[in-house]
Amino acid sequence: MPLRRSTVRGREFGDAIRALLKAADLTNRAAAELLGWQEAKVSELVNGKEGVSDVDLAKLLGLLRTPPDEFDHLMALHHDAHIRDWLQPAGSGMPDRVRTLREHEKIASEITGWSMNVVHGLVQVPDYTWHLALAKPLDEKAARVVVENRVVRQTAVLDGNRTVTIFMHEQALRLPVGDAGVMAEQLHHLLRLSVRPYLTIRVMPTHFGPHAGLAGDFDRLKFKKIPELVYVESEGANVFIEDQASVARYDTVLKSLDRTALDEVQTRKLITDIIGEEFEHDQVAEEQLQR
Repeated sequence: MPLRRSTVRGREFGDAIRALLKAADLTNRAAAELLGWQEAKVSELVNGKEGVSDVDLAKLLGLLRTPPDEFDHLMALHHDAHIRDWLQPAGSGMPDRVRTLREHEKIASEITGWSMNVVHGLVQVPDYTWHLALAKPLDEKAARVVVENRVVRQTAVLDGNRTVTIFMHEQALRLPVGDAGVMAEQLHHLLRLSVRPYLTIRVMPTHFGPHAGLAGDFDRLKFKKIPELVYVESEGANVFIEDQASVARYDTVLKSLDRTALDEVQTRKLITDIIGEEFEHDQVAEEQLQR
């Protein structure tokens, strides 16, 4: 029996074939009959199993009228679907760089994120995301895509079907992004989100000093039926870490953050205090201008 490809690549490959079949309004059996195959061959592809040749895959993708970019993407995935850990370079030609993350977040039962310098993406307001995108710098068209993709991710993840825990450093709350209005909106948004029963927001205070998360931002995703993984995003690449010994190191970081970060009540108080500080600062600035 062909081996099951229980990897990030393998799952994305199988999900994509399933989506193409649905778009073509074809069942596994109907597609197999049109190609003169046994139904099991299509099922093997859908379930992310090895044993189907490139030629047969090309025939199926042709039948399903797969767009050229998606065709190339799936052919490449088919070759590497058994390989664990996936580095996706920025120049890899992938038509949608957040696709893999988005698909795995949808099936995750638990997501835990750590963000050191800016507010975590899952709890950003659109204007905040917009100014971050322009700072990269991206042109306005690319920045709009970033904002749209971020909103889609947030809607899918923050639907109450999974638990989400976000750790952030206090610096992320104090770094000015956009104008005072954007920051006020962002901080009030965090307060509104923090009362949702499935979402936990906790802050690592600056006065704590060095901490376990100094190596940088990451997200850990847990699932009901597949091993957990870690997602790391950098300027040059997106990285999905599946090696369980490596994932365990990130678990250690999260355990340390859990011990040292402010609790939920303390976090809400800190956010409220920062809002108050910003308001007082704006009042003083306005009074100085009026003199």
